Amino acid sequence: MAQSINEIQDEVIDEFSFFGDWMEKYEHIIEFGKGLPPIDVAYKVEENLVKGCQSQVWLNAERKGNTLHFTADSDAIITKGLVGLMVRVLSDQTTEDIAKADLYFVDRIGLKEHLSPNRANGLVSMIKKMKMFAIAHQAKSEQ
Repeated sequence: MAQSINEIQDEVIDEFSFFGDWMEKYEHIIEFGKGLPPIDVAYKVEENLVKGCQSQVWLNAERKGNTLHFTADSDAIITKGLVGLMVRVLSDQTTEDIAKADLYFVDRIGLKEHLSPNRANGLVSMIKKMKMFAIAHQAKSEQ
């Protein structure tokens, strides 16, 4: 069985607890970006752009059974890492779990305090878009 959103968040919190300072944490975030599978060029369209991000971020959701599989990309390395982190936590979860997820790991690893205001807003926008995808897919399946 797949891990729950909270199990993945706890894993991320544990990983970040190994790093002493924020430079090491930023390096780890960048590694998430490097490990992000490439998004299909067909999904790099206006409707998949995350509004509110300083850099360009594309986010796509595909339904697989009752779960959503996310793919993403960004033209900025830290932002790509942030979206990679979000994909790791929320991808391949049920639409219901994604829609109601409490993403406590963001605060616990200190992202909000250590990101610039623009990046923090971008992260909030990514989370909102992922939850909106989940809500939209939920609504479609209920019709």
